[in-house]
Amino acid sequence: MKLQKVIAVRTSKTVYRDGDLAIKVFDEDYSKADVLNEALNQARVEETDLPIPKVIEVTKVDGKWAIVTEFIQGKTLARLMSENPDNMDEYLQRFVDIQLEIQSKRVSMLNTIFEKMHRKISQSGLDATTRYELHTRLESMPKHKKVCHGDFNPSNIIVSNDDVAYIIDWAHVTQGNAGADAARTYLLFRLEGEDEVAEKYLKLFCDRGDTAKQSIQKWLPIVAASQLVKEKPEQREFLLRWTAVVDYE
Repeated sequence: MKLQKVIAVRTSKTVYRDGDLAIKVFDEDYSKADVLNEALNQARVEETDLPIPKVIEVTKVDGKWAIVTEFIQGKTLARLMSENPDNMDEYLQRFVDIQLEIQSKRVSMLNTIFEKMHRKISQSGLDATTRYELHTRLESMPKHKKVCHGDFNPSNIIVSNDDVAYIIDWAHVTQGNAGADAARTYLLFRLEGEDEVAEKYLKLFCDRGDTAKQSIQKWLPIVAASQLVKEKPEQREFLLRWTAVVDYE
């Protein structure tokens, strides 16, 4: 494998292209268990009929762990949105429909979003009273078994040259309540300062999924707490505002 053409750089990892392969190389100090778990999760989701790049192998490159998958030729939905802002509404509709299609699937071997969120709340660094409120709220949420991508944003959709939308980056996938996944996507738009897009997304998700807006909003303090674990100083004040409320308004 040749690590010459960089196609993406993300925190703790770099993605290269070598012919028909995409090679995600993790930093030397990246957890071996997390690498293997990501590959396993993606392999499990492959068993659905969702369009995702297939895992070819897990290997080491220059002493670093790497996941090798199929390379998908195309543009991310984020790039298409940027290049064609007049088509934003059309792109958002497609984006939401892809998310709803993901959530229509079931993969019983995935970890649950409840376990993940309880762990993140405990690791958030919030005070004990706030953590208690968030743990209690989480326990009150309906328990479903829908596939939740965990980082569903337009950068993780690649529209191929033949117009197939491939979903990438399954490191955070879980099974559980779709409202948590929608709340995270809404939060990601807000963190990027795309407030208008966030509101359009939320309305579309609720309309097309026949979902009450309030059921998404109740997840927002929980997903905000989970985002605090990433320890990004520029996000902290914004996230704390949302985790400090009992009911999102």
